[in-house]
Amino acid sequence: QVPLVESGGGLAQAGGSLRLSCAGSGRIFNNYAMAWFRQAPGKEREFVAGINWSGGSTDYTDSVKGRFTISRDKSENTMYLQMNTLKPEDTAVYYCAASTGMGVYTGVASYHYWGQGTQVTVSS
Repeated sequence: QVPLVESGGGLAQAGGSLRLSCAGSGRIFNNYAMAWFRQAPGKEREFVAGINWSGGSTDYTDSVKGRFTISRDKSENTMYLQMNTLKPEDTAVYYCAASTGMGVYTGVASYHYWGQGTQVTVSS
């Protein structure tokens, strides 16, 4: 059973918006910190946004601050990434991830469960 499943990727124009969703089990969404990462062709996977287990603390990479918003809905076992004012440099495969820890973590190694990824393409 795949623990995390992303959806909501696609093609958007620069300046547009997309909302990504990540669905999973109640065990993960009730107890674990979560995050969104992205990986562009030829580049390493990078942290985009993270949220602690309760949803009360968040962190963002500088390039998306003020444009992206991470949130989680425990009642629906779903995490979201609202992406506004999209730029061509946001083009990447976006992955959701869960950590057995409870804080907000920015490193790939801190996360133990990964989704399969969803493609986001922003045209100029």
